[in-house]
Amino acid sequence: MKLQGVTVLGATGSIGKSTLDVIARHPDRYRVVALTAHRQIEALAAQCIQFSPDYAVVADEQGAEQLQKLLLHSAPETTVLYGVAGLEQVAAAPEVDQVMAAIVGAAGLKPTLAAVRAGKRILLANKEALVMTGALFMEEVERYGAELLPIDSEHNAIFQCMPDAAALGAVPAGVEKILLTGSGGPFRDTALDQLKSVTPEQAVAHPNWSMGRKISVDSATMMNKGLEFIEACWLFGATPEQVQVVLHPQSVIHSMVQYNDGSVMAQMGNPDMRTPIAYAMAWPERIHSGVSHLDLFEVAQLNFQRPDFGRYPCLHLAIEAMRTGGSASTIVNAANEVAVDAFLNRQMGYLDIARVIEYTLNKMSVERVSTVDQVLAVDQQARQIAQQEIQS
Repeated sequence: MKLQGVTVLGATGSIGKSTLDVIARHPDRYRVVALTAHRQIEALAAQCIQFSPDYAVVADEQGAEQLQKLLLHSAPETTVLYGVAGLEQVAAAPEVDQVMAAIVGAAGLKPTLAAVRAGKRILLANKEALVMTGALFMEEVERYGAELLPIDSEHNAIFQCMPDAAALGAVPAGVEKILLTGSGGPFRDTALDQLKSVTPEQAVAHPNWSMGRKISVDSATMMNKGLEFIEACWLFGATPEQVQVVLHPQSVIHSMVQYNDGSVMAQMGNPDMRTPIAYAMAWPERIHSGVSHLDLFEVAQLNFQRPDFGRYPCLHLAIEAMRTGGSASTIVNAANEVAVDAFLNRQMGYLDIARVIEYTLNKMSVERVSTVDQVLAVDQQARQIAQQEIQS
């Protein structure tokens, strides 16, 4: 079997680390071609020493010089690149078969699109790329013959519950509804009047998943689920009315698909991202992921409830943005990134996240976007407005 060349965009994050764990378990199937990180230079150096990639990419020239020094004797065969151009190069390199797109936020858009345009298998963990560009992204996937496989546990679960021959981008015949599950985060049962005093430390302490700080805050506000709602509509060609968010505190059922004959197909498993990563990397085969099997006797019970938009206004804003269409989703995503960053840096309170997003939406006119440059221009304008509101 020919080794599959893999680029991991965002190698030092939680998804990147889990991807490398799966790769390490299958040296007869996969070879690391490139690893990228933003500013975690020492962590990236350690990964390069272990996996000997052809390339390593960091944010800027200063970081590249630092990384080169660290690799001078331990991994001299690794070529160090930097910046967006470096990311795009390793995403589209001819020796690469699969690209794990795990850079958090809008920063992941350009390298992910570079991989799409090179016709790679895209393991999509960067939901913002699809949230920002929607139809443009899906059109590019079709135009360049790329293979798109979702990594988010929920979308991966939906994909597994669809008919075997189902293609992304269109709801298969017989499917009535997508049931998108979410834990509800750490404040699911917190009194509403206590949310105004939530600290960053409390917000990043997710009860079930180990994730980065930004995604953990998004999970607490359920903006993460809102972005996943938008992503699900684009990935599976569903209308907003065909997607329903279901709170499921145990995070054992990762999502479900409801059929017109009364059947509901569910994908279950322990909350560990190595399961969807291994599934997507080897699809249509299945390989060992390192995840322990689910013990149903230990789980004992499964609970479900409707989300309360009064508790989760960010979820409501994202769903309404999808219904509105045009640039609304791009605005919501950009304002959320700025607001979450401000909250993590203690520049504003937890409840201000939704307020800043709504303010930014109201200040901008929603427009139809037909190019990536237009999307990026909307993104930048939304960030500026959100930042000005935070600083006012």
